[in-house]
Amino acid sequence: MQSLLTINGGSSSLKFAVFSTGADLRRRIAGRIERIGASDATLVATDAKGHPAASLEIGTADHAHAAERLAEWLSTQPDLLPIAAVGHRIVHGGIRLTTHQRVTPALLEELRANRSLDLAHLPQEIAMIEVLERHWPGMPQMACFDTAFHRDLPRVSQLLPIPRTYIDAGIRRLGFHGLSYEYLLGELRRVAGDAADGRVILAHLGSGASLAAVRHGKSVDTSMGFTPLGGIVMSTRSGDLDPGVVTYIARTENLDADAIEHLLSQRSGLLG
Repeated sequence: MQSLLTINGGSSSLKFAVFSTGADLRRRIAGRIERIGASDATLVATDAKGHPAASLEIGTADHAHAAERLAEWLSTQPDLLPIAAVGHRIVHGGIRLTTHQRVTPALLEELRANRSLDLAHLPQEIAMIEVLERHWPGMPQMACFDTAFHRDLPRVSQLLPIPRTYIDAGIRRLGFHGLSYEYLLGELRRVAGDAADGRVILAHLGSGASLAAVRHGKSVDTSMGFTPLGGIVMSTRSGDLDPGVVTYIARTENLDADAIEHLLSQRSGLLG
């Protein structure tokens, strides 16, 4: 029996799961690699019943190395082989990648062009795709975009209060956490039936957090904007903020754009 591998890379972790193929997907194993970048990084996995399946110290330098060690470990698990395809959660699809699709050289080039939109996730996500292509040449890999759920936002929800020239260049509200919202909406349909097609407020609450207004199964508004930095206050991200605060800190602290982004994404929010 063939298996499907799913990967969700965070800023310092990598979550994964392996599913059996067939009419109904069945999760066979789930796990994570924690503390990526540290010498004591660990790979931990549990089977379908929640029993421990692996606990290894693997000492990964970065996400590329973590993906390599994961592929090596999976290759030693005959019950999970062969892996038929890999699905990746991609946080930011930019303004052109609006549907889940197979990874191609052209798609990778588009992702590389978008790296500056999400430095906390995109470079690592690209690196993991490249590593798995080298480990399993020719294996289908799918890019599943968090932004895709919001691709049909009404124009009024897309617009940001900036000069039209920037909007025409594609700078608009994109929205994020779409894969989470797709799952939540599916679960709501399962337990509440037709009520899920009414007016619904969905919340993704974690280290990164956002809200989405949904009507007839479509996103009509969401709290995050052009990047995952905006919206409600998060664990270490500021969320929406008076732009004057940003320019004041930049001038008085002599901070460039990269330093400001690090300040607002890693040192702000509830942590600040």
